[in-house]
Amino acid sequence: MSEYIVGRNPVIEYLQHRARYIEKIWVAEGSSHSRIRHIIARAQQAGIPVKRCGRRELDRLEPSVPHQGVIARVNLTHYSDLPSILAKIQNSEKDPLLVMLDGVQDPRNLGAILRTAEAANADAVLIPKNRAVGITPAVHKASAGASEHVPIARVTNIAQTIDRLKKAGIWVVGSAGDASSSYTDADFRVPLCLVLGSEGEGIRRLVKQKCDYLVHLPMLGRIDSLNVSVAAGILLYEVLRQRT
Repeated sequence: MSEYIVGRNPVIEYLQHRARYIEKIWVAEGSSHSRIRHIIARAQQAGIPVKRCGRRELDRLEPSVPHQGVIARVNLTHYSDLPSILAKIQNSEKDPLLVMLDGVQDPRNLGAILRTAEAANADAVLIPKNRAVGITPAVHKASAGASEHVPIARVTNIAQTIDRLKKAGIWVVGSAGDASSSYTDADFRVPLCLVLGSEGEGIRRLVKQKCDYLVHLPMLGRIDSLNVSVAAGILLYEVLRQRT
């Protein structure tokens, strides 16, 4: 499966770390930006075809995201798989930290979560195969390149995946507004998977039941919930605070 990676920084990230997945790069004619020159030079070194074209052609390739004068077509068949992730973390010296998303659909939210997960040194992000956003150009751009560093696995069934994580010795903690415990009362100094729900409905009932326990983020104003990417950031950095 091929997708377009849009923008200077995401394309540079691919060239630096996953150049083998890039099939072709389009660059706007007349662009003299230093990062564009860097992209062209790195692509030529890697033997990747580069085509100069008008900005209208770039707009047609990917009309939904500002392209900054460069678009790359990449082969996105490099999702990780859950068995490989579990094998890797079980051989790690640090306590595992996973993030599971139950139905996040906004690519900007997924990208922001990936960016924070990478900054917090999470081991992987797990997303559903169905009824959720996958890795798209908008996700790559919103992640600021983090999607190239955090393993991302697509799973068929969230509830069954939770059972599998528990068997691997990982505690599964869900974020829910109706939870009785605050996130600051939880002990995150254990092998851990944080579960966050969709933008509109949160974590589904069955997924809540599967979690070892639930925590909430206190809401003291008139709004009753936070953006899922903000909630992910708060929880991930609480994990870091406790572990360090």
